[in-house]
Amino acid sequence: MKIKHGMILAAGLGKRMQPITLKTPKPLIRLGNKNLLERAIQLLTNHGIEEIAINVHHLSNQIKDFIDKKKYKVKIIISDEQDTILDTGGGILHATKSFKKPFVALNPDTLWSDAYFNELKDLEDLYLKKKKPCLLLVNKNLSFDNSFKGDFNLNDDVISRGNSNEFIFTGLQILDQSVFSSIKDKIFSMNKVWNRLIEENSLIGNASKQKFYHLNTKEMYDKISNLKIID
Repeated sequence: MKIKHGMILAAGLGKRMQPITLKTPKPLIRLGNKNLLERAIQLLTNHGIEEIAINVHHLSNQIKDFIDKKKYKVKIIISDEQDTILDTGGGILHATKSFKKPFVALNPDTLWSDAYFNELKDLEDLYLKKKKPCLLLVNKNLSFDNSFKGDFNLNDDVISRGNSNEFIFTGLQILDQSVFSSIKDKIFSMNKVWNRLIEENSLIGNASKQKFYHLNTKEMYDKISNLKIID
């Protein structure tokens, strides 16, 4: 079995990236030869994903126009949150409601590259072996931005949380619709799902070995841009 469905979270406001995001939605910010959304789509399509849902909100027409012009061979579904932004959990749930099988969910804020191809494959293998939701994490020591405090701990392949956390969520996860079965809210964070899964000892993951570049602020964009990354 290969996972054939994917979802990209592209509905954020990108407030900490202003003034860039006043005119350009964050997923369309370029670094090197590609924008963030292109990098996310490329990672998924190279893995063999055949259908991608993308949620949109801020400057959504620009994202829709970009996708139309690129004419990707993969099927792309737009999940429009123009009226109400649904947060990370609500956005994933709404965008993937037609997916009956496991899917990859991806945050384009991370600078995805071909180096992640094997790590996505390894995460898929872990999911198919254990049949549990999986996250790709990275040790704080590999983060270009040293301000991250950490989101999780990872022991063998079991994810936990504590007062001190050594691993950062990269933005890549494999889920299925069952993780939302107890959720009654329309607007909610994925943290609500993850916390329940951790309590049930049902959240697992792998550790990335890549240098972690994450665009969360205008300052970080400037620093990463100065690296002159070439694709």
